[in-house]
Amino acid sequence: MARMIVVWKRPRDVEAFDRHYFGVHVPMAKKLPGLRKYVVSVGPIAMLGNAADAYLIATLYFDNLKSIRSAFATPEGQACAEDRRKLAADDGFQTFLFDSKEL
Repeated sequence: MARMIVVWKRPRDVEAFDRHYFGVHVPMAKKLPGLRKYVVSVGPIAMLGNAADAYLIATLYFDNLKSIRSAFATPEGQACAEDRRKLAADDGFQTFLFDSKEL
């Protein structure tokens, strides 16, 4: 299983971010080919030993890294990438892509 984790920094306008993220971006992202599951954090985000400036963490599950890359090469993926720019500047989020295994 591969994951795409997006850590969104606290936006200036939380209400506008939430309205767009949950009303536009999530429904758009749920159309990504190969997406198996979409999970978001709920409530405050804490970091051990540091103050967190993270507002929301989204985890998208795919079969493998190739599936993630293929999904974002489609029109749906390109639309998600373009819409992301409406949510945050390039320094307003971090994205991590990785394969995982259960231990």
